[in-house]
Amino acid sequence: MTDRTPAVLFLCVHNAGRSQMGAALLAREAAGRITVHSAGSAPGEQLNPGVVAALAEWDIDITTETPTRLTDEMARAADVIVTMGCGDACPVYPGKRTLDWEITDPTGRSIEEIRPIRDEILRRVEALVAELLPEG
Repeated sequence: MTDRTPAVLFLCVHNAGRSQMGAALLAREAAGRITVHSAGSAPGEQLNPGVVAALAEWDIDITTETPTRLTDEMARAADVIVTMGCGDACPVYPGKRTLDWEITDPTGRSIEEIRPIRDEILRRVEALVAELLPEG
């Protein structure tokens, strides 16, 4: 095990929903022990308001975040890339550990429909934290 802080990149197409939730939840759960980034292959213009509201229910404020375009530098700096519904829209980085999380797209969904998506992302994030930070 290395003393270096692991880095995780959450990647989806628009970087307005799932990847933003993943990054926010991992940042909260890891409490600074993991470097967290999110990006999109074709970023949207604004965050999904339902996603913002669902995270706000847990006192997580992402209102200052903006959809960000993926760069090769971001991907190269990551130890783990978590793709979330990219399909062929997200590039593959040979030699990088990539986890493909099939997560429902929150676009156009109500807050009631987004909550279970948020909860599923949290379950996966908790498992990732346990794996990357086995000493707790």
